[in-house]
Amino acid sequence: MRKLPWAGHTRPHRQKGFSLIELLIVVSIILILITIAVPKFTNAQKYTRETAAIQAIKAIHTAEVQYQSQFGRYAASLTELGPPASGAANTSAADLIGNDLANGEKQGYKFTVAPVPGGYTVNAVPVAYGSSGSRSFYSDQSMVVRENYGPEPATAQSKELR
Repeated sequence: MRKLPWAGHTRPHRQKGFSLIELLIVVSIILILITIAVPKFTNAQKYTRETAAIQAIKAIHTAEVQYQSQFGRYAASLTELGPPASGAANTSAADLIGNDLANGEKQGYKFTVAPVPGGYTVNAVPVAYGSSGSRSFYSDQSMVVRENYGPEPATAQSKELR
């Protein structure tokens, strides 16, 4: 016990810092906040990837229209829309989309372009269903984007994206 100089009585000496109970309470509160925040953050990331996939499909549509006006036909693959390995743009590499999209994978989605009589189709499916996205997308030369919730790829019969 320490004697206080201004008082005639003593008070127990207290260490500076936090007690074990106080630290456990703070850690518990942090863990509760994390369990609430992580799922919301994960869903926000997934939604961002899905929105980016829709925007990439729109970029592919724009590139296909440009390709068709330059070369008289739609591109049959993403490679044909992408940048050339060297030299000037041509029918096999028109330099209308970026290299990442031309390689077929961007921000957690895998993209494919396929030729059909008089047009093309575009598909975007999550690389890891559930974590990189919960929807797949389909579109064609009509430029209507369709979506499917679930692991199956979207098709021409899938619900129209609004």
